[in-house]
Parts: sequence; structure tokens; C-alpha cells
Amino acid sequence: MLKEFKDFAMKGNFVDMAVGIVIGAAFSTIVKSFVDDIIMPVVGLFTGGTDFSNMFAVIKNPTEGAVYATIDAAKEAGAVTVNYGLFINSVITFVIVAFALFMVIKGMNAAKKAEEEAPAEPSDEVKLLSEIRDSLARK
Repeated sequence: MLKEFKDFAMKGNFVDMAVGIVIGAAFSTIVKSFVDDIIMPVVGLFTGGTDFSNMFAVIKNPTEGAVYATIDAAKEAGAVTVNYGLFINSVITFVIVAFALFMVIKGMNAAKKAEEEAPAEPSDEVKLLSEIRDSLARK
């Protein structure tokens, strides 16, 4: 059973998948930072200084009439919130990741298509027969 697991773990597809997951996780972190630290402040600037990461609605307030400045303050007070600003950030992150993957796959498909359209190299037998034909034609 241990040998079977070792054979499974050492197959190329398994290792490729593991590498893809690790790179995907790192890419996700970069995209999240890109959205939170670069895109959203610019969007906030164009929307009058709105900070999407701190947009929320209180649906259950333990203290009647209390107003909270941040999501953390509301949660600390025990309020139940709908964090729609964080959802907007997540949607933007998803769109960026989906577009990046689309571009990578589009590039891979174009490279694959170009490779398929390239004329195949003739086999050694065909080359030899061509040489014999050319030699006989010259005589």
C-alpha cells in the first residue's frame, strides 16, 4: 500500500497539480493585494473617497441606535453585519483572476494552434526516398 501511494504521489500529473495549487495560492495573494491596495483606493477616489472594504449594513444591533465606524467595531460590539463592501472586493478579485487565467489559456491555445499548423518534419525514410528519387532523376 505504501508503494502504491509512492507511485501515485510521484506521477507527473500529481506533482504538476501540487505545483499549480501552490502557484495559484501565491497568485491569489498577489491579486488580493492588487485589488485591496491598488484598485480599490483608485475606485474609492473616483467614488468620493469610499472605502469598499469597510462598507457594511448592521442587521442585528445589540445596542439600540448604536452606530459603528468599522466592521471590526461592529463585530466587537456583537452586531450582526452584512459586509457587502468585502463582497465587492471579492468579486473584483475574481474578475481579475478569471481574466488573467483567460489570457494564459488563450496564449496557450494560440501556441498550440501554431504548433499544430507548422508543417511536420518528414521522416528519415521519406528523406532517404526523396534523395533516391532526386538522384535517379538526375541520371
